[in-house]
Amino acid sequence: MGWPVAHSRSPLIHGHWIAERGLRGAYVQLPVRPEDLADALRSLPKLGFAGCNLTIPHKVAALAIVDRVEPLAQRIGAVNTVVVEADGSLTGRNTDAYGFLQSLREAQPGWQARSGPALVVGAGGAARAVVAALLDAGVPEIRLCNRSIDKTQALAHDFGTKVQVLPWDQRSQALSDIALLVNTTNQGMHGQSALDLALDGLAPQAVVCDIVYVPRLTPLLADALARGNPVVYGLGMLIHQARPAFEAWFGVLPGPSPALLDAVQATL
Repeated sequence: MGWPVAHSRSPLIHGHWIAERGLRGAYVQLPVRPEDLADALRSLPKLGFAGCNLTIPHKVAALAIVDRVEPLAQRIGAVNTVVVEADGSLTGRNTDAYGFLQSLREAQPGWQARSGPALVVGAGGAARAVVAALLDAGVPEIRLCNRSIDKTQALAHDFGTKVQVLPWDQRSQALSDIALLVNTTNQGMHGQSALDLALDGLAPQAVVCDIVYVPRLTPLLADALARGNPVVYGLGMLIHQARPAFEAWFGVLPGPSPALLDAVQATL
């Protein structure tokens, strides 16, 4: 469910796993206007759905609609997965934190959470999931930088003293001793300007992640690769966040595969 939702690659991902396992099921796009979200979610049990994913702009609004919210989703402040329980009630989950951390560890298995601070650029729902994942993994300090200082301060307040707010004009200085850089904004996406962040002060061993997956090679990742920094592409998070949702609906945890990766990349 989203508004709009036609751009989503989730039907391709889940459809691949359904076909791979010979399951009786389908994953469909549901364009739902914000004012219709409550009615749409409440209709899921009546229509025989096992659940749904939520994308922009529904992730926050769903918190007040579902019957229960799992602790991680409550902490992040967003629901991206809804599960229809046996009694017809709705449970809200967030799998974005899991998806981010799994993609990071898959792409860069040598990365260690305690190796140094992380700089997270952005302060939206994706940033909140990334911050939660990094804190739970044991990152000692997270520096948060975003053009809107109010949103940044609100996020830091919700997650505690390990999250430090930096003004946007200090973003370059914040790179000096970090072990991980994560872009959670839409800057670098097709149709958007590149992220305004020079990597001159970044250590050569620091890992650079971009959750944008269209295009696969964003300007930020291209700059990082040119400097020799290890990188993490955004497509990994998209695929890994889908795995626990599929498990919740169908009872099996699928794994990433070259065939699925090729299928999604072919549409980008």
